[in-house]
This record gives sequence, C-alpha cells and structure tokens, in this order.
Amino acid sequence: MTIKFLAEDDRPREKFLLKGKSSLSDSELLAIIMGSGSKDESALELARKILASVNNSWHQLSLLSNKELMKFKGVGEVKAVSIIAALEIGKRRTVQEIPEKAVISNSDDAYFILKNKLSDLRTEEFWAIFLNQSNKVIHISQLTQGGISQSIVDVRILFKMALDHFSTGIIIAHNHPSGSLKPSKEDISITKKIHEAGKTLSIQLLDHIIVTQDTYFSFSDEGLL
Repeated sequence: MTIKFLAEDDRPREKFLLKGKSSLSDSELLAIIMGSGSKDESALELARKILASVNNSWHQLSLLSNKELMKFKGVGEVKAVSIIAALEIGKRRTVQEIPEKAVISNSDDAYFILKNKLSDLRTEEFWAIFLNQSNKVIHISQLTQGGISQSIVDVRILFKMALDHFSTGIIIAHNHPSGSLKPSKEDISITKKIHEAGKTLSIQLLDHIIVTQDTYFSFSDEGLL
C-alpha cells in the first residue's frame, strides 16, 4: 500500500519510515508530535493551521502556552503538553551542543550561549556567565526572574558567585520580552554599579548583553563599558 492510500494522520509517519526525517515538512513533523487531528480535520491540516498562526516559526510556536494551544479545535491538554515538551527538548539539545568551557572572545560568542536561555521568555530574567583568565566559561547561572518589565539583580550575590568560582571576568545578560534593544535607565544604572564593584574585587565586567527574540545589544560593542 502506498502512502497516498493511507489515512492522512498516518501519512507523515509512513513518510518518515520510508524516506527519513529530513524529508518531512514542518507541518508533518508537528502532525507526528500531535498524533491525530480532530473529527473535522486531520493532524496534518491541524498542524498547518497552528504553524500558519505563528508565521510558520518554531520559535513563535514555543512562546505559546498550553492554554493558547488548546484554543485550536482538536488540541487538548495532552497534545498541547506534547508540543511544548518537544520544543523544549529541541531547546535543551541546542544548549547541550555548547562545548564545555567554551571560550568567549566577542559578543557573538556570548549571545550564542545566552540566546537559547533568554530569547523566548515572556518575563525578564537576569543571567551571568563567569569566566577565568583565559575567557573560558566556568559557570553559567540565572540570578533573578522578574516581572514583565524588569529584573533586578543583587550585586552582592553576583560577586559572591564570582568569588566562589574563582572567576576573573563576568558577562551579565537579561532579556527584553518587548523586543526593544534600547537599554533602560535601570539597565544602564545596574551596569555601572556592577562595573564599579568589580574594580574593587579585580573581577572585570566584560559585557552586558540584552537579548531579544532574534538579536541582541552589547554594552561593550556600543562603548558603554
């Protein structure tokens, strides 16, 4: 029996088995994750509708909550959780591809490490990368999780962690869920505060990265450090 004679919900799976994973379209992959559609449309049709609603962007899809996914007819709690879980696996796989003790030589290197942690969040989080004298990453940590508008870091906790890991350099980062790359007054203020505190402890603030959905702003690149 050829694929075209199968029920439409079964076709993506059969195509996967016959032609391999790289042959599948985004909608076919999503259809496999969901397993089935509704009484009115197949899993493939439902997948196309869901992806079309987010401009066929996996990144945009990852921003949807289970309640938002369940607004689509045919998507119950189990399917919504399955979609979110699959996207989270992809995100974690990407994070694990970062080599141990990666060397950061510029803002692009820092952004590569931070984007999968910060780019798709709806609230602000504040993270820090701790480096040794060779600019090798020795520790990465989330320091705070804030509201929709701002996340304030405790400078004492930041430098305690730096001292605990014998770090000589720090890169701080937070996200702007609004998509704006412009640093706020608070962003500039906390950057100056951390920069000055680091001088006393001989721990250099190397950069402050603001991460948005698909790009970043570097205080170092803009001459603000």
